[in-house]
Amino acid sequence: MATIIHSKKACSVSPLKLSQPIGGALAFMGINRSMPVLHGSQGCTAFGLVLFVRHFREMIPLQTTAMNEVTTIMGGLENIEQAIVNIYKRAKPALIGICSTGLTETKGDDVESYLKVVRQRHPEVEDCQLVYVSTPDFVGAFQDGWGKAVSKMIEVLVEKSSETVKGQINILAGSHLSAADIEEIKEMVEDFGLRAIILPDISGSLDGHLPEDFTPTTIGGTPLEKLKEMGKSEVTIAIGEQMRAAAMALEIKTGVPFFIFERLTGLASVDLFIERLSSITQKPVPNKYRRQRSQLVDAMLDCQFYFGGLPIALGAEPDLLWAIGNFLVEMGAKITAAITTTESVLLPNMPCETVTIGDLEDLETMAKGTELILTHSHGRGASRRLGIPLYRIGLPMFDRVGAAHRLSVGYRGSRNILFEITNLLIEQEEKKEEEKERTHFFTSLSG
Repeated sequence: MATIIHSKKACSVSPLKLSQPIGGALAFMGINRSMPVLHGSQGCTAFGLVLFVRHFREMIPLQTTAMNEVTTIMGGLENIEQAIVNIYKRAKPALIGICSTGLTETKGDDVESYLKVVRQRHPEVEDCQLVYVSTPDFVGAFQDGWGKAVSKMIEVLVEKSSETVKGQINILAGSHLSAADIEEIKEMVEDFGLRAIILPDISGSLDGHLPEDFTPTTIGGTPLEKLKEMGKSEVTIAIGEQMRAAAMALEIKTGVPFFIFERLTGLASVDLFIERLSSITQKPVPNKYRRQRSQLVDAMLDCQFYFGGLPIALGAEPDLLWAIGNFLVEMGAKITAAITTTESVLLPNMPCETVTIGDLEDLETMAKGTELILTHSHGRGASRRLGIPLYRIGLPMFDRVGAAHRLSVGYRGSRNILFEITNLLIEQEEKKEEEKERTHFFTSLSG
């Protein structure tokens, strides 16, 4: 059992976490023809927009209600009304997803009532779905906002049904999954003859493809008509503990049972997922996955010498911390520093002595003496100062290309992680050897 430590510093230094509104906005981007809106100031939205653009290197649809000092005090009805009407006239989205911010949460705007007023005043937006989710950025973190947005979409948009479509299942994807991860999960499900409704599906909207025509809304993602039919599925599979609330909301509303997979990284966890798909369909495991499993086992044998007793420092959202941390411990590594962003029921069961809810300064302090740091791109400063290699995980990843296409789930994704980390460790050893040779050369000259 790990001891949970809450940082008591007066302020966050080099923050590790991203806010709830950003997580909620990204979840809405997983819906086709969607337009996320942050109900707050323009500055809050601008920072989030820049973060997403740097990570995905794509056009990001994100709007704001542009609250100022006066409207913050008097209430944001007019701002929300104007934003919805303007967005509908210009972009014709199928869904407008509104996330609150700390500014409007502190004021206490009753946005649900505002939306009813907007509906009454503007019947022309009748064919556009309006979903509001409360995501104050002074509590929680990125995955909390994502989970709340998914739960709210289920509550508002999914329709009850007494019909069950054979071979149709739901996949609730956690915020720690990349576009490539979701694409891999989709392929695994389809190879068993199942049809998956994935919510949210950023593999269609943020996978870096070039559309034939420009559109100001998301292109790809979960179609609204499919989202509404999730109540007809045989079963729901939720990836990540953060999706438990959404899965429960779907079961309560529609009666569709669910299974939680805390991670899909590592041999044993992927085996369980494959077994579950096989039991649902009563079909044998396709040979391609038997071969991929064999390749992963071989990769584990090849890389085991580099991971045995390897001290590592991890900084990530709870579900990502759990997935990567457990996999590396299974390979023989030892977590000597674990920093996360928010509470989770997974944290006490982390395979380490302590888990700190803190920031990157805490990670840098605790990472001294380790041989590998795993966190997002903001950890590169600590990596340079400590002289410890950095393996980038999570969001944002702004100093490398292809972040959306990094695969970390399934047999192939687990194998990729092993190879990438092992090569990073080999490169670090080579640098140390070169430095020793250089020091020896100049020492011999001076002697």
